[in-house]
Amino acid sequence: MSASETALRALEGAKPTPFWLDDPSRPEALPPLAGETRSDVAIVGGGFTGLWAAIEAKERDPGRDVLLLEGGRVGWAASGRNGGFLASSLTHGLENGIARFPDEIGEIERQAADNFIGIRDALTSYGIDAEWEETAMVLLARQPHQASWFAEAAATGARFGHELEVLDREAVHERILRSPVYVGGLSRRGTNALVHPAKLAWGLRDAALGLGVRIFEGSPVRAIESEGTGMRLTSRGGSVHAKGVVLATNAYGPLVRQLRRRIVPVYDHVLMTEPLSVEQRASIGWSGREGLGDAANQFHYFRLSADDRILWGGYDATYHFGSSVRRRFEQDDEVHGRLAEHFFETFPQLEGVRFTHRWGGAIDSSSRFSVFFGTAFDGRLAYAAGYTGLGVGATRFGARTALDLVDGLETERTALEMVRRKPLPFPPEPVRWLGIRAAIRAYEREDRTGERGAWLRLLDRIGLGFQS
Repeated sequence: MSASETALRALEGAKPTPFWLDDPSRPEALPPLAGETRSDVAIVGGGFTGLWAAIEAKERDPGRDVLLLEGGRVGWAASGRNGGFLASSLTHGLENGIARFPDEIGEIERQAADNFIGIRDALTSYGIDAEWEETAMVLLARQPHQASWFAEAAATGARFGHELEVLDREAVHERILRSPVYVGGLSRRGTNALVHPAKLAWGLRDAALGLGVRIFEGSPVRAIESEGTGMRLTSRGGSVHAKGVVLATNAYGPLVRQLRRRIVPVYDHVLMTEPLSVEQRASIGWSGREGLGDAANQFHYFRLSADDRILWGGYDATYHFGSSVRRRFEQDDEVHGRLAEHFFETFPQLEGVRFTHRWGGAIDSSSRFSVFFGTAFDGRLAYAAGYTGLGVGATRFGARTALDLVDGLETERTALEMVRRKPLPFPPEPVRWLGIRAAIRAYEREDRTGERGAWLRLLDRIGLGFQS
């Protein structure tokens, strides 16, 4: 049987829905907003950023009226569709942080570690069972040149207190994963966890409700405008007058003009296998249950679920002309087929395993690959956006920072250049689409050859990047 036939057979019958959301513990939908109301703080978006902002707002001032508007269901978008990798980094990795914020990366890393501990403590405090599992994260090289920077990265990480270890082919095979495609690895322990992302979102929802936050689902915000000394948010079924607004919509429908050129929505796709048998698990090793990813520009990320399924995602980062976001983009036969082929190349001993779920969704990519912040309407609205696929942990920091800005507070977060400086905007169409296509081709060449071409070197010099 050919590789494509094996992949197609494995995909037969896979549900076109995120595995995490296909769970009987998913809470019942909350009613939509109806009529007019007032609040002290209105939050737009019921993903991780919006939920953390709601909780933080009530923790700071229990008497403050906090309202959250979600266009669909809490956690239905990026927060419920991701791989569940919760890393401490706020800058999409230490190397990216050093390149972009060399003078304050030490302070960023300190705050990142505090943020990770804060997440863990909050889950304990609110009794949230998100299937939290602290484990190492390992980058795996498929070609020798992809491992050429591992030793330097380990030395750099040690300067910032990180525990990194370079692994050769034999160590990867014996200690991490029995796969024929990997020639080396870089393991990072500490301040990394795996979670069930939807259960995390639902747990934060329940915590917010318990604190008295009013949450309205099925209430997409159509417009935000100034009204007197406050703000008016108009939704499908009503409106809200609020003193301050936290905007947490990420890749979906920027409601503030300044966001539109600084975010591109990129589609990422994921597969989930059926639970592996004891024999299948033994055949691949992976006894440490590490979170794994390829050390390449076009990378796969993969992990085990609590019931020993393999989540397998990434590789293609699909941008649609005009920054278009559509539900039909979530299912892509070509991309899912390619993912399945790559899966069986990586795990030939698992031939015959079926995929039970296939899905995709939009990621809010920024040109610096990490979250950025801003305000509008004379500081009455603040936003955090652009997490670029590494937001599960960073969203708590993003939410607290956006709330600092709305509350007019000077904190250790707002003092950061990372918070005060925005990423470069993406160019308008059609240059945006052409530039992204050129970047994807250049990344493909670099993955094959190890040579960073002229186009990528130019993007490096001007600080403009594209990733998922």
